[in-house]
Amino acid sequence: MSGKHLLLVAHAPSENTRRLRDAVIEGASAPEIEGIRVLSLTPFEARPDHVLAAGAVVLGTPENLGYMSGALKDFFDRIYYPCLEHTQGLAYVLYVRAGHDGTGTRRAVESIATGLRWRPVQPALICRGPWQEGFVDQCRELGTLMAAGLEAGVF
Repeated sequence: MSGKHLLLVAHAPSENTRRLRDAVIEGASAPEIEGIRVLSLTPFEARPDHVLAAGAVVLGTPENLGYMSGALKDFFDRIYYPCLEHTQGLAYVLYVRAGHDGTGTRRAVESIATGLRWRPVQPALICRGPWQEGFVDQCRELGTLMAAGLEAGVF
């Protein structure tokens, strides 16, 4: 597994979720962070080899009926067994755009990530309730945190 690849797997079906995804990319690509390759893919594009090459993963999803998006679930279905024995301890973080509370979405992703034996590097970022511009800043900071941690060898 390469330590210098940050993989972002985000389902971004709306303008606001695309803004959150783009903010993560912007933060992870900050000029003061060097040597980190950021790869942003939709859940449908991401394959097991992308996960196997990643030093850390950022997962992004809207809350859909109290659960992760079907697209992110499809991603997990396709990568689970090919990655199970090879990505234990992989650092990850989750952000959720939740119109309600995001709890079911967070729990569902954490359950699968626990099965994969991935390691959360911070609690999930839940952008809950009506849209707030501050969500963009929070996602930018999340991207910076992940890339800086990868660069520093923290994960």
